[in-house]
Amino acid sequence: MQLRRIRNFSIIAHIDHGKSTLADRMLELTQTIEKRKMMNQVLDNMELEREKGITIKMRPVKMHYKNTDGELYELNLIDTPGHIDFSYEVSRALKAVEGCILLVDATQGVQAQTLTTLHMAQEAGLTIIPVLSKVDSPLARIDDIKEEMVMLLSCNPEDIMETSGKTGQGVDVLLQEIIKKVPEPKEEIVNSGSFRGLVFDFQYSNHKGVIVYVRVMEGSVKKGDELLFKIAGEKFYALETGIFTPEEVPADKLEAGQTGYIVTGIKQPGIASVGDTITLFRKQLPELPGYMSPAPVVWASVYPEDADDFELLKQALGKLRLSDSAFTHEEESSGSLGRGFRCGFLGLLHLEIITERLKREFNLNLVIATPSITYEVTLKRQSTPSQNDRIDVGFANGILPANGLGNTYMGRIQTHEDGRRTVMIYSPSMFPDHGQVEAVREPWVKLSIITPDLYTGPIYQLLYDHEAELSDTISFGDGRAKLIIHMPLRELMRNFFDELKSISSGYASLSYEFESMRDADVTRLDILVADEPVEAFTRVVAQRRVEDEARKAVEKLKNILPRQLFVTKIQGRANGRIIASETLSALRKDVTGYLYGGDITRKMKLLEKQKKGKKKMAERGKGNVNIPHDVFLKMMKSGDN
Repeated sequence: MQLRRIRNFSIIAHIDHGKSTLADRMLELTQTIEKRKMMNQVLDNMELEREKGITIKMRPVKMHYKNTDGELYELNLIDTPGHIDFSYEVSRALKAVEGCILLVDATQGVQAQTLTTLHMAQEAGLTIIPVLSKVDSPLARIDDIKEEMVMLLSCNPEDIMETSGKTGQGVDVLLQEIIKKVPEPKEEIVNSGSFRGLVFDFQYSNHKGVIVYVRVMEGSVKKGDELLFKIAGEKFYALETGIFTPEEVPADKLEAGQTGYIVTGIKQPGIASVGDTITLFRKQLPELPGYMSPAPVVWASVYPEDADDFELLKQALGKLRLSDSAFTHEEESSGSLGRGFRCGFLGLLHLEIITERLKREFNLNLVIATPSITYEVTLKRQSTPSQNDRIDVGFANGILPANGLGNTYMGRIQTHEDGRRTVMIYSPSMFPDHGQVEAVREPWVKLSIITPDLYTGPIYQLLYDHEAELSDTISFGDGRAKLIIHMPLRELMRNFFDELKSISSGYASLSYEFESMRDADVTRLDILVADEPVEAFTRVVAQRRVEDEARKAVEKLKNILPRQLFVTKIQGRANGRIIASETLSALRKDVTGYLYGGDITRKMKLLEKQKKGKKKMAERGKGNVNIPHDVFLKMMKSGDN
């Protein structure tokens, strides 16, 4: 296919603005998929995507469309997610296209994530086609929303297309507009006689190995070519090349400007990476600018319920990393939960999706520890931690081992000229003891909330409850306002989004970005069962909320922990003292049940014997309370307090 007849584009929008439905109509109109195989959200082929009604993975597809000039054009579409947690998928897709459709719901208008994705497209220098969706809805405010888009893009109202993914209205005209406005792909190195492609995604197959998704920048590639990953330095042969329709269909070759896949046959993890450049081994071209590695903002520890499943979990995470390069994982150990992994995610929904995929795709039963963030802790100069303290300074190469475990990566110590030491803490259980800490810094985020004016009052109260700072309020003049807010990431994770949706009846939308590290007034909260701290229940909380959090956690654990054969104390400890306490009564065996008569002294003798036995058991049983895995799961679930 000639370059002048190829168009590469993507659809970007806020979540639930109709991207997948519009893509369905395009596939239908171009007859890419047979009518008998057509279904709603055809590009969302993951079970989770269909259940939740959202796009999680970007999905490329090749279409052919006969334009009004009679020529046949190749349209390569990459459908993208709309949720903020999957913005890394969007950024990668935008590197592989020359233009994008900015889709705005005619019933909801410009939302927070609309602005975020638009900014990404503008930074990439893409041609932007503004489009209204759901114009057939009786709730559509077409003229009002067009005014918003005119202000946002500085364009003319006539430039904004009107479409309906439900009825197909305007889709034909939109395809013609894509051909007219999106520039044709260009080769940076003309007549190179070689091949160069950008890896924007990949997946793993048990039979074929790693399958890389590439955008061909120069030259062509075919089955049997000897290729090279420029960054990894790994040589391989192309076992198969093909296109997406949207299923993988083998093709004789991929040419400049096209999007397709290459089967590498590589089965070792860690070789293929998004942003790498593939070129011919015998005639190499310079590597392309890749992608910035995403920085995780939410951390959680993942353990198998059955310790024998550790190796299976390790393999599952390695394979899942191939299809989702935005999360990270490192091995760690816990005294109570055994061996597991500390995983980094781009948000709480990202965490939920990854753990759910582990359960469904690999049949793993997991224990998910409390989600956490990174804290920068400065230790006091006079602090010389003992062998039993949480922070052990007897480390090699600046790596902190976990207390008593020796192989858990917790952070690097930086020693200042005045003798103070600063360490990055990733796990709440490794947060230093009370009295060792001189200062703590935590990540803050900048939030944009777009909401109807009616709900600004309740939102202000919510912001106060979550330690947020309101820096600016911008009125759109149509009964909606945009709030610019600064907030600790710790508070954003404390069910802020769910509470925002609740008080705004679902009308408020939110996007956020990492801003900076700021001073924090936080402390470690330990939950003790039978006088022993349970590592998995440890969390870092604000000083002003520590008593409330301790009371809630202790009460909740008392309600779900099975009774033992002796009286069990459940306590919350922070700042070196017990601040909440509950007692779980003993499970009493009826030792006199088989007696049917006789002297009362027989019963008294058995009861006294039971009493002595319980006393001995209580003395031996401290720290030996058996906590079932379902108790861990219930304690980790947010919003259950």
